[in-house]
Amino acid sequence: MKRVVITGLGAITPIGKNVKQYWENLLKGISGANKITRFDASKFKTQFACEIKEYDALDYFDRKEARKLDRFSQYGLISAEEAIKDANLDFSKLDTNRIGVIFSSGIGGFETFEKEIIDYTNRNLNPGFNPFFIPKIISNGLSGIISINHGLRGVNYCPVTACASSTQSIIQSFNYIRLGKADIIIAGGSEAPITESSIGGFNAMKAMSTNNENFSSASKPFDTNRDGFVVGEGAGALIVESLDSALKRNAKIYAEIVGGGESSDAYHITGTHPEGLGAYLTMEIGIKEAQITSNEIDYINAHATSTGLGDLSEIKAIERLFKSSIDKVQISASKSMTGHLLGGTGAIEAISTCLSVKTDLIPPTINTTEIDENISKELNLTLRKKSLKKIDYALSNSFGFGGHCSAMIIKKYVCQSSSPT
Repeated sequence: MKRVVITGLGAITPIGKNVKQYWENLLKGISGANKITRFDASKFKTQFACEIKEYDALDYFDRKEARKLDRFSQYGLISAEEAIKDANLDFSKLDTNRIGVIFSSGIGGFETFEKEIIDYTNRNLNPGFNPFFIPKIISNGLSGIISINHGLRGVNYCPVTACASSTQSIIQSFNYIRLGKADIIIAGGSEAPITESSIGGFNAMKAMSTNNENFSSASKPFDTNRDGFVVGEGAGALIVESLDSALKRNAKIYAEIVGGGESSDAYHITGTHPEGLGAYLTMEIGIKEAQITSNEIDYINAHATSTGLGDLSEIKAIERLFKSSIDKVQISASKSMTGHLLGGTGAIEAISTCLSVKTDLIPPTINTTEIDENISKELNLTLRKKSLKKIDYALSNSFGFGGHCSAMIIKKYVCQSSSPT
């Protein structure tokens, strides 16, 4: 098996339009929530979200190209280009048959689909659909475009597992590379779900916070008064690479990926198992694959969406798995700042986890003031301010509708033999 490392990062998020801004604002505890500006949300129960601020597609694409791309693809391409540049990848000097793209979206071109259907309805009997309608909405279109743009002929696909999607894209990239089937993979995920039908649909499910008066503090994982998640948008990309390839290129290395767990909750289409059975199994698989024990995990980037059942089921799984080291492991919930990017969330959280491992800094959980009485007081939830802690191993969790569970283990990079054994 080959060792696998992370050599490039890219992000566009509600709290920063590149990795530097995103990381700085995470550490500062900045909330990305604001009143929705993209459409009139006054008729909805939820009137706020974590939008990307002052976004103009023409800052990144020419007008003709922008018209061909749904917003989720734009975000994904922006993050991928930043990661490629950060990794100093020169594809003309590399074997592009061994470079792939595994890039996710939970929903795909939601905005395009909504607009086209509304326009079609308004046109009555004239079925004049945009010729780019289908290419713009398909979730796998983004991974294809990244591949086409750079002539990358390796593995190329799009895991679609709701909010676990982009974590699974990274885990699958890890698997391909450690098995020797690829040298480099651009992995990540993107989502642009701040649309009328998305807000209306999640409101109908009673899944989102409706705290319109205090929107900046509405995402409050683990808090007694949490009332649902806050939807966000954006994308994250990571360059996942074999250590052999990275050393040959003399690339900078952020961290090492050493394990990935995937399982199913097998319980409910939208709800997590009350005892967190899927979450427990997933974390256990990832830790075993990393050939460590739970006592060696220093930090957990929790999925923690700020929903009543979801937060508790994850915490129960953590308390059960880490019972002998519950006072050692530290936890934080970045969705308290970014909101929930659905299929893109795992990627931006993998980036922050990677940076935590590299810098020994843990971003805070903001907005949480009164911890749910069902959560152990022994847990360190990193409330209100960042924390400095030596991190050798970190775990990042992602769980999605359908019972999809994923967890990845990131290790501080230590320059040794390129072989993991």
